[in-house]
Amino acid sequence: MENFSTTFVTTQSALNAYNAIANFRDWWSEDIEGNTNIPGETFFYRYKEVHLCKLQLIEAVPGKKLEYKVLDNYFSFTKDKTEWKNSSLVFMITAEDGKTKVSFTHQGLTEADECYQVCNEAWSNFIHNSLYPFIEKGKGKPNPKEGEGFNAAIVEKWKLKTI
Repeated sequence: MENFSTTFVTTQSALNAYNAIANFRDWWSEDIEGNTNIPGETFFYRYKEVHLCKLQLIEAVPGKKLEYKVLDNYFSFTKDKTEWKNSSLVFMITAEDGKTKVSFTHQGLTEADECYQVCNEAWSNFIHNSLYPFIEKGKGKPNPKEGEGFNAAIVEKWKLKTI
């Protein structure tokens, strides 16, 4: 089974794209604790009691690649609560016709996973509707720490079990 993957092209430089990707609070979620841009460091992502995960930046090649390993994970809505555990978030950055191509692959997230449809929709939204505009224009749409954002819409749409 193939891993979830998506790509976009930006007019910004590879280094600008790299720096934006490493700043998860400005495109994924404001509710992140820890450093997201220092190799070896861990950080925590949380959306209420629906999704919690601990990630570590394991490879950082400025302007080219960022890879994060999911060290631990909890979903309230899947039988296997740790479904993402030991998967990786890989961002590859390459030059293409005077522009910058950003490829995101969630290695270990496949159609066999119970969360795949929900995660596919969520990643597609955050990558294309938040990370891309953050890189391109400096303004993303991360899930807010307080209030309702895209994650609230996903929970409602998919009728996800919350604790």
